[in-house]
Amino acid sequence: MGTESGGSDGDGETIQLNIMQGKVEFNEQFNELADQYMEENENVQIEITSVGGGTDYFTQLTTRFSSGDEPDIFSVAGPNEIEQFQDTMADMSDTEAADAALEGTIENVTHDDGRIDAIPYNLEGYGFIYNKEVLEQAGVNPEELSTYEELQEAVETIDNQKEELGIEAVFALPGAESWVMGDHLANVYLSPELNENPVDAYNAESLAFERADEFKNMLDLQAEYSIEPVLSLDYSQQVEEYFSLGQVAMIQQGNWIYPTLEQMDPEFAESNVGMIPIPLEGYEDQLPVGVPNYWAVNSNNDDATVQAAKDFLDWMYLSDEGKEFVVSEFNFVPAYEGYEDMEISDPLSQTVYDYSQNGETLGWVFTGFPTGYQLNEFGPNLQAYLGGNMSWEEAIEASKQAWESMRQ
Repeated sequence: MGTESGGSDGDGETIQLNIMQGKVEFNEQFNELADQYMEENENVQIEITSVGGGTDYFTQLTTRFSSGDEPDIFSVAGPNEIEQFQDTMADMSDTEAADAALEGTIENVTHDDGRIDAIPYNLEGYGFIYNKEVLEQAGVNPEELSTYEELQEAVETIDNQKEELGIEAVFALPGAESWVMGDHLANVYLSPELNENPVDAYNAESLAFERADEFKNMLDLQAEYSIEPVLSLDYSQQVEEYFSLGQVAMIQQGNWIYPTLEQMDPEFAESNVGMIPIPLEGYEDQLPVGVPNYWAVNSNNDDATVQAAKDFLDWMYLSDEGKEFVVSEFNFVPAYEGYEDMEISDPLSQTVYDYSQNGETLGWVFTGFPTGYQLNEFGPNLQAYLGGNMSWEEAIEASKQAWESMRQ
């Protein structure tokens, strides 16, 4: 950690930047980018540790801080992790990247006094991903599905023509994956009461579930017109078996499924998929978009190291070489301005970027849920409802109580 002197006059100092981050899938490309930076900046040495897959990144990060082997740049996800590392995060408000961050990507890491704790990695967004050909043949225009009623009518229209369209069902709802319902679908209906802000979710002592009825309607619609049995359907079946093979008209998922679709059928992925928001009254045509991870700079370092860390992050997101990597090699949806003229790697990511650019987004409050809430309480309650073992009222009531007891 920090600066190593390369000579008594101080002019030849080398700055060592140790980076620790939790997305293993772009580790190789990230190292390539770091090599490029070091070629241009000979006084900077960068070492990257990427932890993930089967290993718990957050536990390892905590261990490194407590053992004194602190990284100079590290990644954090959501208010919970940010709060735990608050005291070791440098103020990022003087970076060019913070200045260029898209609206909605940085508000929940910004304090009232203007201090900014971290800067976004990238964006992810989700909604209903649809098969263009199937909708076209059914006479359904996806651009006109802004309300629940319009969507419901379209679903019935498609369902009536299943045989002619060559599909098994309208949806494939993966009931075995509680996060699809308990994080993503629920987020749409909880966002308005939590001001679309994960920090408000993190600080909320109770949930009102003001839009429980709308939530129920959308869950019921997907379940009723889904491949059966819903509760044993998982993510890979939903994406690989049913959607990419053209067996269903649409699925509730996000832009992260694109690499899988491309692997299954490149032509289908490139030209036959689109994504629309999940209809929400009063928030029509707003796509749920969030920042899965943020970059923080360790404030326990000397000024030169802190500045070198900020310079590297600015270069990564705002230089021509960095931007090219972010889009083409990392396959990120950029969370920053200045990418408008660049070819974003796939149509789903392009949709997420366009909605973000236009400010037509809905916040991700589920990143502020109590730790384990969705996995151990809320998700299982929704599954019990789908399986007929709980009424909707019981599922919501149990989920309210679980939230309150986890916030005690």
